[in-house]
Amino acid sequence: MALLRPPALLLALVVSELHCLPWFINVSESQGPGTVIHSFSFNCTAHMPVLELVHVQPPTTFFNQPSLSRWQKIYVGMVTLSSSARLDALAVSHYELQLRFTCGNHVMEVPLYVDVYRDPGYSPCAGRFASPAGEIIQVRETVTPGAQLYTLLLPGLELQRAQISINSAQDPPYFPGPFSINGQGWLLAPSQGLKGQAKKVFQLQILVTFGQNRSCHGMLKVKVLRVPSSQISFLGQAPNITILDDLAPGSKVVQVRARGFDVRYEILSPVPCPLFSIGREDGVVRTTAPLELAQARGAAVTRLQVKAYERLRPWASVDLDLTVNVHSVNRWPPRCLPAMLVTEIPETTPVGTVLNTFTCTDPDSPGSTLDYELRIHSPPGPASLCLRGRALEVNATLDCDTPGACFQHAASILVLDGGQPLMTTEVPVLVMVTPVNEFSPACVPHTFRIREDAGPHTLLGSVVGTDKDYPHNGIEYDISGGPTAFSVDHLSGEVHLLGSLDYELQKLYRLTVLVTDQSQDQDPTHRRSGSCTITIEVEDVNDHAPECQPPFQELTIYAPLGRSVEVTKVSCWVPQEPQRLVFSYSIVGGNSQSRFSLQGPILVHNNMLGPPWPEQPHTHELLIRVADAGPSPPHLSTTATVIVHLVPWSTSTVATRTRKAAVPSMMTPLLVTDTEAFWQPEPWFVVVLTVTSALFLLALGWLFSRLFQGLAQMLQTRRKPAQALLLNSIQGTEESIEGFMEAPRMEMPQTPSSVMSLLFDGRAQDSRTGRDYLFNTLTGARRWL
Repeated sequence: MALLRPPALLLALVVSELHCLPWFINVSESQGPGTVIHSFSFNCTAHMPVLELVHVQPPTTFFNQPSLSRWQKIYVGMVTLSSSARLDALAVSHYELQLRFTCGNHVMEVPLYVDVYRDPGYSPCAGRFASPAGEIIQVRETVTPGAQLYTLLLPGLELQRAQISINSAQDPPYFPGPFSINGQGWLLAPSQGLKGQAKKVFQLQILVTFGQNRSCHGMLKVKVLRVPSSQISFLGQAPNITILDDLAPGSKVVQVRARGFDVRYEILSPVPCPLFSIGREDGVVRTTAPLELAQARGAAVTRLQVKAYERLRPWASVDLDLTVNVHSVNRWPPRCLPAMLVTEIPETTPVGTVLNTFTCTDPDSPGSTLDYELRIHSPPGPASLCLRGRALEVNATLDCDTPGACFQHAASILVLDGGQPLMTTEVPVLVMVTPVNEFSPACVPHTFRIREDAGPHTLLGSVVGTDKDYPHNGIEYDISGGPTAFSVDHLSGEVHLLGSLDYELQKLYRLTVLVTDQSQDQDPTHRRSGSCTITIEVEDVNDHAPECQPPFQELTIYAPLGRSVEVTKVSCWVPQEPQRLVFSYSIVGGNSQSRFSLQGPILVHNNMLGPPWPEQPHTHELLIRVADAGPSPPHLSTTATVIVHLVPWSTSTVATRTRKAAVPSMMTPLLVTDTEAFWQPEPWFVVVLTVTSALFLLALGWLFSRLFQGLAQMLQTRRKPAQALLLNSIQGTEESIEGFMEAPRMEMPQTPSSVMSLLFDGRAQDSRTGRDYLFNTLTGARRWL
């Protein structure tokens, strides 16, 4: 063994300081358990040093914790292979060991790299298994039938397609049944068990075939032990242990204790055990590799079978089954998509509508079940949202038609994992409810009354519109068609008079008022409207005075003594209001002797008042006031004039155009009046008309004289060009050519004889050339055009 190497060899490997690390070591795959793969020395004078193996990559139990010994004031550390070491260069050819050296407060971690190389002459049948004596294993006679007794297939042999078989005889009655080897290289107990086979030793010849026609033989002896009368037993121990996956290799998991003398402990199953080991003397179960579940899924649950036995009596043993549950350490909270939810929904969203489905995962434990909780922050009161599983749904009817009801719903989704410690993630949720224009506005029909004499801008009243959508007063008013005498305020609904009214022309108005909502929907173009009819009644106001026909009367009557005579009847009416028929009549002037009275519209002369009676004709100019007698003020009036020529009965005078018939004294006189209409202009009008007529005649005469003068001048002008043309035609061709050659000289005479010589009062056309020219009839000068 390497532990028994002479000190000279160890001195050759001594390294005085650790600063020369890291080390690179080459190891043959033929090295077995207990082999020292590396040793080194260091100084630590003032403290007790500590040397430990922190971790191995890839994880394995092939390496023991480094041993530490002191030799001549120098500490020597050694790294050896464990009892489960089975090196195979084809399986793993490189290992990285992290060593930690502690000397007081000084801590240093250095790597040790181990490279495994192939050994062509290496045979797996080595050690005691290949020796003539063979490998001896001890089992109790109470072992379970078919139980695993020994591991024959070492790591790496499966890559070489090794085949293991028992080629020795297992004949009864010595063998209770045949031992067997399964595909994993485990030696299994006979199916009949080993009960009653105590103190027997079963010798098995094993043939291992591997590689290309390569094989080896080994010997395995199974010694059956009797179960002692005084059995060893475990103290009270929980069968299930739970640990976290952040434990470092070498950490304590649990300590088992058994009652007995000089008890030792070992792990029976699984063999090899890559994750856990047990102290042979103290029974402390420790981790031997990292337990991170993210990298080693098989480490979640490990079932250990621990054996406790007495050192001097190995057959006196007892087994304990332990289940080690490894839980992942909660390092990360759940992650959710979406990480934040902000959404808008209309108020008409039906109950049960799914707003979003959250997808959350736990980075520490993918696929694990998470818990979801909904927390409502605002508004207070019954929740409008609910959470069903991972889906956020509408829980209640959303209504924006009451004040303060349409708002933002703030909540959060709390996601919890089941790890230790408990980690949570909160997903903010903001749901904004938008209004929807669901209802059309409406208004109530109403009747307004207004006097016909009301002025412009008079307020009649207000149209009140209502809307079930919030805000309820967000309404615009307008008049659809109809007359233009009225207007409605777009915002307040107040109805105003724009023009004037006339009861006689129109007594009743009907207006259709449109009410249109605004700002009731998220979409400003989505508007609703309604209408109602308002009635406007015009109240009659007395604004036209009566008119009498005729407004002036002149009458001649005969007044007999002691009698009353009907003079005339005043006929009055209001043309604009023919329905007015009631008037009041009164004499307001000319009735100095009170000889006249009115009986309604009839003027009566009373000659019964007694003397003195008029003996001569007398004229009375009466003013009669006619006023309307309607129920509403004001009462307007007019005045009619009646001139009465009163002739006593005894007088024989006859008025012009008045015919009088002889009437017996006992009969009522009959008065016939013939009124002739004529026009008598004012004197000033006659003067103005005469002067205007004279001025008109003078202007007309001057106009005709100017017209005749212009006509005479026109006739004279036409006669002179004709004579010039005749003279030019009599002249010959030579004169025409000569005139044509001398034209430039004649166009610009140097010394004109008179002003007339500069004027061209005629126009003609040359018969030879056909060219037009102008000429002067006095001088004969020409100008060609």
